[in-house]
Amino acid sequence: MKRIYWRPPGISRRALAMIAMVSVAALLIVERFPVVRTQRWHSDKLAAARLSLDAMRAIKAERAKRGVTFDREADPHETGLIGQALTPITSNTGYIGAKRASTNPNFAAAMVHMLKQSGVQRGDLVAVGVSGSFPALAISAFAALETVEAQPIIIASVSGSEWGANDPAYTWLDMERTLFDQKVFSFRSIAASRGGIDDRGFGMSKEGRALLDAAIARAAVERIDTVSLAESIDRRMQIFDARSNGRDYKAYINVGGGSASVGTHVGKKQFEPGLNTGVPRGEGLADSVMLRFAERGVAVIHVSSIEAIAKTYGLKADSEPEPRLGEGSVYVKAEPNRWLAGAGVLVIFGVMLAFIRMDLGMRILRIRRREAGKQPQQMV
Repeated sequence: MKRIYWRPPGISRRALAMIAMVSVAALLIVERFPVVRTQRWHSDKLAAARLSLDAMRAIKAERAKRGVTFDREADPHETGLIGQALTPITSNTGYIGAKRASTNPNFAAAMVHMLKQSGVQRGDLVAVGVSGSFPALAISAFAALETVEAQPIIIASVSGSEWGANDPAYTWLDMERTLFDQKVFSFRSIAASRGGIDDRGFGMSKEGRALLDAAIARAAVERIDTVSLAESIDRRMQIFDARSNGRDYKAYINVGGGSASVGTHVGKKQFEPGLNTGVPRGEGLADSVMLRFAERGVAVIHVSSIEAIAKTYGLKADSEPEPRLGEGSVYVKAEPNRWLAGAGVLVIFGVMLAFIRMDLGMRILRIRRREAGKQPQQMV
């Protein structure tokens, strides 16, 4: 039977087994004693998370002030950031687990990380598209932008999916206004559309469309009123370009799944959750604001698929009554101890060298014995 493996000639199985055992032991020691390192931009990340939590508490207090009752089944921790299953301004289906997970203010730290990776610095322009589907994530994005002192230009789509900001009397634009008036954030949206299908509330009831229009009028922002999705994308890009005053945008942030921002459900899946630094591969890319900015060489931060982003940055993907700020690998991360790993490599090489020398010595000894045995015996 032919051998199906290779091993160095002249090296005993006992030596190979010993080398393997030493290697495994070194690996286990390196994994057992990692070094916990503070990640880059730690202070900014923590500041953004604190600001996000303050904003969330402000929204909760405002809703309580308005006499809004909390649905303990949908929003067990009474965050005030989880809406109802169905209202006249509900745009699409939603996943309640993702809505609850989004209320973790530490997502703001992940967004700081992505903004910094994009090269965003103080005073840089950042284009933002938010929908009413994930008000908590929009708050975290705003907190990150405020912390890094970027200059955001924001366009919203008002309607939201199930469990989002779908209260007709207190939409995302109303939440923005609360946070702006209370000086939690220094900016808010400059324009808004209805959102939903084709970004114009297509298929929604007449009452729902009227309520969305009333929310836009109440916020006193420019209303994007178009007849097609393509026209809505064009209009948003025109607004972004007009407000840039000839400056380049450093990044584009999308929060949620606004049709114009992501290009319907097809375009939403073509970009990876989190930071995208180039145009997605493949053909037939869906037109969207995200794609147009990517084609300009602008970094795209796609805040979607909450579980994937939470896993990347070591954040809890479930809500807590009292979230712990500073928790997650986005702040501190256990990494292999390089000195310990280096020592392990040296030990492995030392053991290998010792066995090689030992085997080489044994071979030389055997050769000498054979040569001695071949010499003729002297006559007495």
